[in-house]
Amino acid sequence: MPDPLLIAAAAVAGYLVGSIPFAYLVARHYGVDILAEGSGNPGATNVKRAVGKGPGNLVFVLDFLKGLFAALWPLLAAGDGEPVALVAAIVALAAAILGHSFPVFLKFRGGKGVATTMGGLAAIMPWVVVVGLVAWLVVFFLFRYVSLASLAFALTLPFSVVALSDDPDRLLLFFSIAITVLIFYRHRSNIARLLEGTEHRFERKRDRSRGTAGKDGSGDAAD
Repeated sequence: MPDPLLIAAAAVAGYLVGSIPFAYLVARHYGVDILAEGSGNPGATNVKRAVGKGPGNLVFVLDFLKGLFAALWPLLAAGDGEPVALVAAIVALAAAILGHSFPVFLKFRGGKGVATTMGGLAAIMPWVVVVGLVAWLVVFFLFRYVSLASLAFALTLPFSVVALSDDPDRLLLFFSIAITVLIFYRHRSNIARLLEGTEHRFERKRDRSRGTAGKDGSGDAAD
């Protein structure tokens, strides 16, 4: 496939795959309109709160996989080591993130793209994702805020690109910075609630059983 055609196909396919509203579809299967529940955000976190842990985790996995697929197929189609392969994969992932955030199938009302970003980056730069996931888990289990954990994940990306390579690829570095900026932008309302102390916090079971619920807010965390 000629280079321009591959990149164009990656962009279109990435956006369409990213636009698949798994949160909406899974919640609908359980009789819930996720757009009218909780924050109204069609993402894994809102599904977990509105429908349950199992459906929420399923949405996360599906959103992860659509990012993985979007970025992986151009790498395979272009051939290992081909310069266009990385460009096509980045274009596809960027399109998938935009598709998830602004899906044509839900009138451009989408989630925040963290799971889709993780999946796509797992195909393009897996060790960077590993570092980010460790940061996500540490921050979440320390503070119990999904949004704060997602912001921590985003912050690690450009630093990991630099730290894990003797000669960092400039394209990957610029792309990681762009993702970080986008994730922070999509979480701007969460950042405001974190600063106000009204962000939703996932409590441990023992805390809920003691009736010691932490600060809660109507806003959604990261999806």
